[in-house]
Amino acid sequence: MGFTDGELGDRILGGWTGRIAGNMLGKPVERGDHWTRERIDAYLRLTRALPLTDYLPPPPPGAEGFELRPEWKRCVRGGVDGSCRDDDVDWSVLGLHLLETYGFAFTTEQVGREWLLRLPYLQTFTAERVAYRNLADGLRPPLTATYDNPYQEWIGALIRADVYGWTCPGDPHRAASLARRDAVLSHTGNGVYGAMWAAALIAAAFTAPDVRSALETSLERVPAGSRLARTVRGAVALYEAGLGWSEALTELAERTAGLGWIHTVPNAAVLTAGLLYGEGDFTRTIALTVRGGLDTDSNGATAGSVAGVRCGAAAIPPQWSEPLRDRVRSAVFGFDGVRISELAERTLRLAGRAG
Repeated sequence: MGFTDGELGDRILGGWTGRIAGNMLGKPVERGDHWTRERIDAYLRLTRALPLTDYLPPPPPGAEGFELRPEWKRCVRGGVDGSCRDDDVDWSVLGLHLLETYGFAFTTEQVGREWLLRLPYLQTFTAERVAYRNLADGLRPPLTATYDNPYQEWIGALIRADVYGWTCPGDPHRAASLARRDAVLSHTGNGVYGAMWAAALIAAAFTAPDVRSALETSLERVPAGSRLARTVRGAVALYEAGLGWSEALTELAERTAGLGWIHTVPNAAVLTAGLLYGEGDFTRTIALTVRGGLDTDSNGATAGSVAGVRCGAAAIPPQWSEPLRDRVRSAVFGFDGVRISELAERTLRLAGRAG
């Protein structure tokens, strides 16, 4: 790869910091059926926050129709003091613990075991909650993913994938393989492909010359005919054809209509557009991704992870990193209050063993 330990450590810390900052940016408006792209931008105009260059502003008194999530006071400008607890970060923490405990030869059954041991049931959602229940009832993979699970292609497995990219820098094939082994506990089809794509994308981001190249490499790791791959390629084609960001998202929304705001495929479209139109700038990337709507905190987190790996922690603007106070709140047993820098150091040690 050509990185010194210091350089690789900075890029991994950039991934962790970017993921947490992007998650916090999107968290107040995480409800894609209400917080549409149009409503988010209307809120930003109301609060004079366009262009978006910092965490969301608090709502002005008397603003109706712009109710933020209940946690909003701890994840808006002036209110961020360390990261809020969120499943998008919990899964990265748990993935790190999984690799530290079992190594890179972990099994899907061991993934399920750590869920039961380390994560409270009520801090899981959609496909993960179904798989957790199935595990507790004695089912084993792959039945844990398929039995009574209407969420098999939703975004949950994708948001668990970052740690496999961070620990396999420059090796998207291995990153995707690890992500698949994790994902099949709870997902099938495009739900699994989304995890493989995200892990490969993050691994490729360490060494690719630009985001466009990283996206191209990541698509080599998923079936070319899958709806996920076709949607990502479609987003790239719209960007290369010169459409504006808003026009491209309108077209992509029409192509993925009916899948719902937590499905992997439409969110991959929003995420791809944010990465491409962000044009390598960390702030612009996470801002456009969150403004794209749907699962805003998950998409902001993954976009922040890719952008943070690309630029490194030292280059992330301080308005994003400093309010985090190098601290993570987490529901994963044994990790609440852990330092972001410690998580990155532990990830770096794993990355050194990945080869």
